[in-house]
This record gives sequence, C-alpha cells and structure tokens, in this order.
Amino acid sequence: MIDPSLRLRRAIHAADASLVARILRSHPHLVHNPDHSLAGHANSSLHLAASLGHLPVVRVLVDDFHHEHPHPALNDAHQTALMLAAAAGHTDVVHFLCEHAGAPVLRADARGRDAIMEAALHGHDTVVQILLTFAPGGAEEALARADADGNTALHFASSNGNLLVLRTLLAAGADAGRRNVWDWSAEAYSATVQAEVYLKGLVAEVERKRGRGGGGVRIVDDSA
Repeated sequence: MIDPSLRLRRAIHAADASLVARILRSHPHLVHNPDHSLAGHANSSLHLAASLGHLPVVRVLVDDFHHEHPHPALNDAHQTALMLAAAAGHTDVVHFLCEHAGAPVLRADARGRDAIMEAALHGHDTVVQILLTFAPGGAEEALARADADGNTALHFASSNGNLLVLRTLLAAGADAGRRNVWDWSAEAYSATVQAEVYLKGLVAEVERKRGRGGGGVRIVDDSA
C-alpha cells in the first residue's frame, strides 16, 4: 500500500484534482503535506500544484480544503505558492491565487524577493501585470521594493534581457536610477547590448512624456 502522502503528491503531479480531493477527504491532516525530502524544499501541496500550473488542483486545495487559511504556507526558502507560480509563468494560477486566495503579492522570501521580482526575473510579462494590479498600495510603491541586495524588479528584468517586462515596469513607475547595495543600476545590469539600448530608449521616452505632462509608456502584451 502506497503511503497516502506520496499518493497525494503523485495525484498532484498527474493533475488529478478528483483524486486529490478523494485522498484529502480520507486524510484531511495531509492538506499541507510538506515534502521534506532532499529535493522537496518542504513545498506544500499548494506549492507543488502552483509550480506545475495545475489550476484545477489549486482550486481544490484553496476552495475545498482551505489550504491557505489562516496563513499562506511557506517552504524552506520562505516562498509562497504564488512566488513559485509567478516564477514559472503560470498566469491563470497567479490570477486565481491573487483573486480567490488573497495571496500576499508583496510578501518577501528569505532573500527579500517577492512574486513580482520572480516574474520579472523569468520574463513573464503578463504575470507581472497581474501582480501589479493586485499589489496593495499600487504598482509604483510595489516596484520601489528591493531584495536583500537592493535589487528591484527592474534590476532582475534588465539582468535577464526581458524587454517586454522592462517596458511594463517603467510604464508602471519603476525608478530606472535606483541602485543596489553594490551601486549598480538596472541599466548597468543589462544582459545584452540590445537590452541596454532598449532600456535607455524607454527611460528617455518616459522622461519625454513626463516632461509633457503625458501618461506612462503604453504597456504591450506578449504578442507585440
């Protein structure tokens, strides 16, 4: 007989929401079921489902078994399920967690990184836009946050050459002149010459629009 905790993780991997529900009805104490194996990082059931992008399983865990109440689960790195979904670019899971689970968008992990930084780092522009929409205090305040090394979401986007994300962040009010603890700006971290030139152009465009009293840079979608 396979251990129920292992059966549950296998069901999540298989995206079998019905089986997940059946197992949890029989073993309600396994709702979180942190994986304490060497490679598991103490990820809970929701961490696993969110990282894989299995929205039906995420719904079962959140809506039917209240996985995130009273507090969001954290893994060994103090990451939430939202952070893992954002890093993986699972747009539908990110939107669901923000809208239905009250996921803490600005919660920081052990390195001081939040979900917006993770999405910016991995180049997931639509995810960034969703998270900025749900960020308490507004997008500009969220983008002023930095990790333990002083890196902002703009630093992460620039260092990986994520051009669409750069445009989105600047349009939302990111400070291009912000420096980290090593005195490096986002421009200095540009992954490629193309990214550096693009960022300089975006900053100049923002400054021109602000000088005319205009709005921010138009945000483009992934198909642009």
